[in-house]
Amino acid sequence: MALLERVERLTALAPHPDDIEIAAGGLLLKLRPRYVHYVLFTGSTLRVNEARSAARAFLPDSEIEFTHVGLPDGRLPAHWSEAKRAVEDAAGYQVPDLVLAPSTHDAHQDHRLIAELSSTAFRGPQILHYEIPKWDGDLGRPNVYVPLDEATARRKVELLHKYYPSQHARDWWDDEFFLGLARLRGAECRQRYAEAFTVHKLTLELS
Repeated sequence: MALLERVERLTALAPHPDDIEIAAGGLLLKLRPRYVHYVLFTGSTLRVNEARSAARAFLPDSEIEFTHVGLPDGRLPAHWSEAKRAVEDAAGYQVPDLVLAPSTHDAHQDHRLIAELSSTAFRGPQILHYEIPKWDGDLGRPNVYVPLDEATARRKVELLHKYYPSQHARDWWDDEFFLGLARLRGAECRQRYAEAFTVHKLTLELS
């Protein structure tokens, strides 16, 4: 995708700590944008600190502006006005080349709300809607793939383990969980590993 070759400014919308890294950690490692606005909507002090450290690890060459909105986990629809204001503030902070946001088909109410708000706030930049595997079984049919070489896929998992120790006790948090989906998405685009996204609107600029 030629778009990814010229991304200088990235806005990443994360309803929860680790959402961005689970869904798009490989993309972040390959993309290396110059400026990143990382917007985290929920999270305890511990989890926010994990996300800050993870962002620096996944984006070592980027200038990162980290915004923690501070809304309650699992209750974003009840705080619609505050969430909308935060997304609109993010859209006004910089004009990014690319926006990462959750899928509009995500079963988690927090994810789905931020996905819906992103499309109305960011009307110019390209939005990649990311997927997050989980208990709900809501994975869909993505239409954009970012191939990952094996080293990048395994580096992503290594960093997830290192920077999110609070999640290690979860029964789904392991190498197979992360690499299994990456292998499946890789097979769908005839690669070893990949991350997958959904694009609802794409503008092609032809010279």
